[in-house]
Amino acid sequence: MTPKMLYIIAISSSKMKTSQSNSSDDVKTERERTSPSSDHKASISSNHEDSPTNETLASTAEKQPAPSSTPAPPPNGGYGWVCTICCALINAHTWGLNSSYGVFLAHYLANNTFPSATPLDYAFVGSLSISCAMLVSPLATYGVRILGTKPTLFIGIVFETLSLIGASFATKIWHLFLSQGICFGIGMGFLFIPSVGIVPQWFTTKRSLANGFATCGSGLGGLTYSLATGAMIKTIGLPWAFRVLGIVAFAVNTICTILLRDRNKIIGASQLAFDTKLFKRPEYLLVNFWGFFSLLAYVVLIFSLANYANAIGLSASQASLISALFNLGQALGRPPIGYFSDSIGRLNMAGLMTFLAGLFALIIWIFSHSYGVLIFYSLIGGTVAGTFWCTVAPVTAEVVGLRDVPAALNLIWLFIVLPSTFSEPIALEIVAGTGSYLGTQLFTGFMYIAAASCILFLRGWKIGEMNELARLKGQDAEQIDAVAAEDEKDHVDLARAKGRTGILANCMVWRKV
Repeated sequence: MTPKMLYIIAISSSKMKTSQSNSSDDVKTERERTSPSSDHKASISSNHEDSPTNETLASTAEKQPAPSSTPAPPPNGGYGWVCTICCALINAHTWGLNSSYGVFLAHYLANNTFPSATPLDYAFVGSLSISCAMLVSPLATYGVRILGTKPTLFIGIVFETLSLIGASFATKIWHLFLSQGICFGIGMGFLFIPSVGIVPQWFTTKRSLANGFATCGSGLGGLTYSLATGAMIKTIGLPWAFRVLGIVAFAVNTICTILLRDRNKIIGASQLAFDTKLFKRPEYLLVNFWGFFSLLAYVVLIFSLANYANAIGLSASQASLISALFNLGQALGRPPIGYFSDSIGRLNMAGLMTFLAGLFALIIWIFSHSYGVLIFYSLIGGTVAGTFWCTVAPVTAEVVGLRDVPAALNLIWLFIVLPSTFSEPIALEIVAGTGSYLGTQLFTGFMYIAAASCILFLRGWKIGEMNELARLKGQDAEQIDAVAAEDEKDHVDLARAKGRTGILANCMVWRKV
């Protein structure tokens, strides 16, 4: 082996020893770095008692409340009162304006404004406005879901304003069908449908009271515009009366739309246009038939009282005053209905007032053959005639819960399209066939009583449902929130089914529901 080779081997051996030495030092350093010193071990030992163990953390986690999917409770006031005033004004400039159609009707018939038109044609103009408002409810609900509440309301403002301005240029009866009938109805629907469910979203114990104040706007609007329309037609003429109403309605509805706020996102409101699964629930069908029979009677009253006044020999101005006083009665009656609904129960109040509406028609209107008695009936009958409108939202919330109120109301509006359209023509045909208003008066009274019967069975279901919920939760039935219970997932289906089996047994039991 040459010296050169020996030299290379020696150098390689030296490098290997150095590498092993460095590796050993690195391992030792790593051990020292990763292993705590004795002082550090003592520190850890002393702090171990103060630090939470896994069991402690688990116990703490169990004590912390899990995030709840239940929406925050309504403020039961606050800005909700602003929304209540806005909804009342919107009702005044939709349903209130529509209620003043009796004054237009009297003018059309007295002055032969459209020579080719018949009384039945004029009856359909008024009915079309209501039925179209109900018919567009799916579009209005869909608009709220896609565009939001305020843009949908603005669509209604445009249609309603155009309808009144367009009616001022009408020269033929079909112009009136398109403007004061269909177009006004579309505008009224796009204003009413998005706003009707807002007030209940802001209240709990004052829900019916607030809703009563909101719906009384239609009565005040009917009173105001029945008198104002008659005065304007005499002073500035029919075309300019329409134009003034259009301008005023545009201004008021625009301001109210800007101020109005909904809580749809907070409560997770369903905005389905056709949530048809609700029709599988018998109790929801009872709500629909309550509205169906109520509208068959109500539309007769708002459009026929003035004509009945003419039929018993009163003048056109006296007939217009009868229509105005009927609307005054609605304005005076709806807030108390809402107030006592919160006290004695929403279903109880809705059923009782609907029954009284039928009773008053049968025992007072039938015998109203003089001006004074008819004034009395207009006031007293008006207080309860529109019970459906001031209680439908709270009653629906009792049946389906707040989340499904928009979808449930949407189907109710569609369900009452037929009675809204044909109620007044039916009444006029009864008068034409019998030669008197007695048949129409009996029809009105018995339709209200049929509507009250639906509420009677509905409250029987609700009492049974609340009893079952109380049993399952181990609570007193009086302690359970009737509306919040419908939004709960636990036990509610079982309780609803139990309530259906006890409808007849519980419908005559007195309880606040």
